Amino acid sequence: MNIEEIRLSRLKNQYLTAKTDIKTAVRGLCGFQAQFLSNALHAMRLRCFDAQNNEIPAGLCKNWTIRGTVHVFSEEDLGLFIRAQNGRFYRSLDFHGYTFWNQRDVWSLTPERQRYFSEVILDALQSGAMTRESLKDLCRAHGMDEGEERSMFDQWGGGIRELCERGFMHYTVTEEKTFCLTLPYTPMEEDAAQLELARRYFTHYGPATVHDCQYFFHATAKQVRHWLAKLPVNEVVCDGKTYFWIDRGQVTGGDMPKCLFLAGFDALMLGYEKKESLFLPPEYLRGIFNLAGIVMPAVLIDGRVVGRWKYKNRKCAVTLFEDTADIRKTVSESAQQMWNELQKIEFLTK
Repeated sequence: MNIEEIRLSRLKNQYLTAKTDIKTAVRGLCGFQAQFLSNALHAMRLRCFDAQNNEIPAGLCKNWTIRGTVHVFSEEDLGLFIRAQNGRFYRSLDFHGYTFWNQRDVWSLTPERQRYFSEVILDALQSGAMTRESLKDLCRAHGMDEGEERSMFDQWGGGIRELCERGFMHYTVTEEKTFCLTLPYTPMEEDAAQLELARRYFTHYGPATVHDCQYFFHATAKQVRHWLAKLPVNEVVCDGKTYFWIDRGQVTGGDMPKCLFLAGFDALMLGYEKKESLFLPPEYLRGIFNLAGIVMPAVLIDGRVVGRWKYKNRKCAVTLFEDTADIRKTVSESAQQMWNELQKIEFLTK
């Protein structure tokens, strides 16, 4: 297997050369990162034949999962992703003891007050989904002061996130920050869950290196090698690096897509160590991964990033990192196929 075959295999395993259904893609790829839901919807549209109208199918959740970031994933995988620290805190309202949140100097909630407001929130959600702002108003009406509010509704999650990570509630799959109750489920045992996630990774992100897997899960090399020892992986050495994958019975080969408009925070960018990407030339790294932590929507020509794009109001603005007449022609034709309602395409140069 050479580098070109590895790149084609990754595209195929990520359903970018042969579409599947939403449920299969979402489960296989360990969810889609969704700080901005439009990114997750576009990622599905690229990969799923049943995601062409941007409607949200039933059976999806949105919550903090891999790398501590918000993902859209299948309700069937609640126990896989929301493990409540090996089940110890599953649906627990006991907030005594050390947690990631309450050890900070700015934390203003006592365990008793955190429990009280948690019960207020969960009781209100019994009647249906509520926005973050509505929950704030509700807590204020029940005596929450400004410091407690900053803790419960911290911009990175705070007490709300604790309720989500303990299996009580989750985001609805909408652009608005709206929460609903989570149906009861059984958290998976930690080791089994990690191994299952690694199995999915090497099946759908492979062929990938140990370093790639470390990057994706924020894991150590020791952890990754532990998983590899328990998985039925194949391996190949190419250009001095060892790549691992789990064969899912697909025929290899096929053609490289001429043009792809990847989503922001797309799995093809996030799935591998960004400085060792087989699709992103190093000189364009900051054009896609900016210093604010945003992963821009990339344009690929023949499997190579050549720019980024933004679509709004039937207009597609493409910032090119390299600019030729052939690239413009290919991007223009592909954009028209991607967005039937497209009225204008604008090219910018970086």
